[in-house]
Amino acid sequence: MIDRLEPLVIRHTLRVPTPTGPVGEGAAVARQFDAVLLSVGFKLSPELLERLSGLAGETVAGIAARTLRTVRELVGDHVRHNAYFVDFPAGVPDTADFWMACVAEAFRDEETPAATLQQLRTGVVDLLALPTYGRYQHTYAELLAAQDELIAAAGDRITVLHAGGDTAGELTALYLALAGSVTPLGEEHLRDLRALAERCADGPQPEAIPVRENRAIVNQARMAAGREPLLDTVTDVLRLACALSDGDVTLAEPTRFRSLSRPVRRTLLAGLDAVVAAAPAKLADVAGYREEWKRLGERLHPHEYPRWPHAAEVFAVARGERKAPSFEGRVEELLGENDVLGAVRLLKSAPGKLFRALDRLLRTALTQEERDAVVAAAGEVVPEVSGRVVLSVREHLHNRARETGELRVFVNRRGRAWVTDDERTIVEPHEREQLIAMLDEDMRRRLPAPERLLIDPDVLDVALPLSGKATAAGLGVLPRGSVSAVDGELLRFFVYWKESERRTDFDLAALMLNADYSTEGWLSYTALTAVEGEHSGDIVEAPDGASEFINLRLGAVRGAFIVPQVHIFSGEGFEEVEESFFGFMLREGEQKGRPFEPRTVRMKSELRGAGRVALPLAFLRGEDGRWRAKWLHLYLKGSPSANRVEENRVTVANLLRGIVEREQLTVRHLVGLMTGEATEVTLWDGERMPEGPVTYVGVARPDGLPAGSRVVTLENLRDLIPA
Repeated sequence: MIDRLEPLVIRHTLRVPTPTGPVGEGAAVARQFDAVLLSVGFKLSPELLERLSGLAGETVAGIAARTLRTVRELVGDHVRHNAYFVDFPAGVPDTADFWMACVAEAFRDEETPAATLQQLRTGVVDLLALPTYGRYQHTYAELLAAQDELIAAAGDRITVLHAGGDTAGELTALYLALAGSVTPLGEEHLRDLRALAERCADGPQPEAIPVRENRAIVNQARMAAGREPLLDTVTDVLRLACALSDGDVTLAEPTRFRSLSRPVRRTLLAGLDAVVAAAPAKLADVAGYREEWKRLGERLHPHEYPRWPHAAEVFAVARGERKAPSFEGRVEELLGENDVLGAVRLLKSAPGKLFRALDRLLRTALTQEERDAVVAAAGEVVPEVSGRVVLSVREHLHNRARETGELRVFVNRRGRAWVTDDERTIVEPHEREQLIAMLDEDMRRRLPAPERLLIDPDVLDVALPLSGKATAAGLGVLPRGSVSAVDGELLRFFVYWKESERRTDFDLAALMLNADYSTEGWLSYTALTAVEGEHSGDIVEAPDGASEFINLRLGAVRGAFIVPQVHIFSGEGFEEVEESFFGFMLREGEQKGRPFEPRTVRMKSELRGAGRVALPLAFLRGEDGRWRAKWLHLYLKGSPSANRVEENRVTVANLLRGIVEREQLTVRHLVGLMTGEATEVTLWDGERMPEGPVTYVGVARPDGLPAGSRVVTLENLRDLIPA
């Protein structure tokens, strides 16, 4: 089981677990391993190379095989990326000429159905019915033979793998980090936590599990190990029941509850009874998930267990047989009566909810006395509010300085985005500035004050990961709203998908917008070529997997924005296909190579969202003429079929405008709060390492950090968020 979980350590930490023995002469195998890693853009750190060299050759070979599989998957090199045009990006024809060639080939092909030929004679062209359209006309081997080998360039990506401890210790450390995270985890990290919890349930446990979704997964493992679950709200029990049914512990999607064994039913009912007996007011939480409780009651049969009467009260509330007004309902009632002071007094008993309601309270307040009361209440309870919520409210208040009438972007937990006009009244500057100063002071108090701080400048514009749901799993992926530099002359997007059960057609496109967000042009299967670049051709089915590419010469791009997007034209959704991911590569101007070259991949992210159009990120041209990436991780609802860039360009432009004009809270903000008079701050120049332990914050871990240093990189950036 340990070997099965080892890839989790590499993916999450970029550390390779290494055993302590047996000792041997593994230097030759280790050097070969390092050379093969370079072909996919990875390398061993000097420490890791030295450690592997002292192990037996067979041991090193096993580590190499497992690690190579993992890093190839990280970068997207575990599948074959074929392109429709065998010599792409050269030889891409004009779109109309290409379509006419497909029509001519259909007339020459003896296997073309008679119905298709009859359609063509009437002047109707159904591209999908043409034998040569949208289906590979050559093998992957033929594509490789037609392409030049990649010549390495100084700008190629190199990701360093560092030395880890023994596998068991690394797995335990990763489990503690995920289970004890102060921010919600993304879907993939939740799956990884589930696998780790099964192994680590009887070992060391985090001091606290503040995120309720994480607690549900840990509780599931505790029950499997014969231990009591950790329950202190009725919703904890509901989430645990969802986990036991392999459902959605976030409660965003309905769970189909399974039949539960008598021991499991007794554990859930006993826990529910204890929670309500200790705090009957917690029955108010039932109303938020009334239907879910009804369905769970059908599986738990609470009437069969009269010794737990308080548990039965939960289901009575769900059925409407007993009244238990929700906390939110009582707040709404007070605000409906314009009793702001009463609402504030009530909300002080739930600090997190008070903070989430600050904007509304300030907009509802009619007098200075009421506004002062809101600010004073926030000041009293701020120490009890989680750091994640404090920072989220801080970011929100900063952006409320904008005038009314601007665009307002909404994003749900699953990345679904939509945009509307912001019709809220303003938050008065005096109160807004008071609150911002108060929140900054509280955060300064919570953050550590390191004596020596070493900062990688490239990390300063990375958005704070206030939720793992604002990003995607993959390599080089930054949280939504982050900005990163784009250094290269050729930009190439790629998408890969493999259908599960039915024919599925994904379409890659790139929309170019002007500075005023008007359309400049696009590249897609309906526009294969433009002055800026080329599209690799439309693939309409993927039983064995399929790829599409877009090649762009950044110096020739007209406009100020590039928005790559993936459309579902037909078939399975992003969450239904067997596999799907998006990424981009950067190359030097004269650097040739195959359509997909792992060493040039800068980012690869999974496509797993609720929508039919994916917007992974956008590229912005700055006033200095340089391009930067703005990370989106968004999905549009789209149409059930036939989504195209031409039809959603206005929606995309409005959404992009709302995102671009919103200022994110970044690492730069927290670093500024951490640096006191006694802190020595050094910007990492990639060369000279300071003496003595430091707190290092950067994109990736550098070699040679002094012993005892604290390291925060993209892999554990959430550790910057205080509890």
